[in-house]
Amino acid sequence: MKLIDTHNHLYLEDFDPEQDALANAAMESGIDTLLLPNVDLTTIDRMHDLCDRFPDFAFPMMGLHPTSVDEHYSDILKRTESYLGKRHYCGIGEIGIDLYWDKTHLKEQKIVFEEQLKWSIDLDLPVAIHTREAYPDVLECIHKIGADRLKGVFHSFTGTPEDLAEIRKLKNFKLGINGVITFKNSKLAETIRQTDIERIVLETDAPYLTPVPYRGKRNEPTYIWKTAEKVAETYGLTLEETVQKTRKNALDLFKNHQEKGLV
Repeated sequence: MKLIDTHNHLYLEDFDPEQDALANAAMESGIDTLLLPNVDLTTIDRMHDLCDRFPDFAFPMMGLHPTSVDEHYSDILKRTESYLGKRHYCGIGEIGIDLYWDKTHLKEQKIVFEEQLKWSIDLDLPVAIHTREAYPDVLECIHKIGADRLKGVFHSFTGTPEDLAEIRKLKNFKLGINGVITFKNSKLAETIRQTDIERIVLETDAPYLTPVPYRGKRNEPTYIWKTAEKVAETYGLTLEETVQKTRKNALDLFKNHQEKGLV
């Protein structure tokens, strides 16, 4: 089995100095691809360095995370955009709107999100969308910029059945499912049964959202297998079927970039 982790932050300091060992352990476990969304200007070099050390395994995205958006967003966004012509990226991310921690910069978050959605259209790249207590705002921005021209993943989907119903109207979007589905009080498995597995991709969001039975520890790439097992159970599939189907979903979304090594 060859599994794709569509959202991983292995380059962060949380993993120092173990990045290489954890990457090798992931490959030995059957994971053959990590997609690495950026956070902000402070993480770009670390992300690039990891991808350069594992060029056939780790693939970068470029974007500005919503919790890094403040009143200085315009300059930061321009500097972030300047990287897009310097190397190949498999997506635009991690982008979106987060109203959980702070609603102060909602206006700025929307401006930044919409601008990055435009990048994805111009470059024909999928987006990795961060949505926390903000599904209506995110969906409004997507429709404003052009739902039919956009494609991507609702990373760490934890929405309601009503949120899912709205996302299902977007033909080119998948749901990123991670360790949350294994949490005891999570309703996520029940919710995603309302859509087909063709909409699902697997992710860790390492070092965050560690699945049971490792919850409370730093999330690591290999822990994605526990998420895969729960998704398989949710859909009544074997683990191998689940890995194959979610792999196809990920490759379909990132299909324009398979010739760049994402296979």
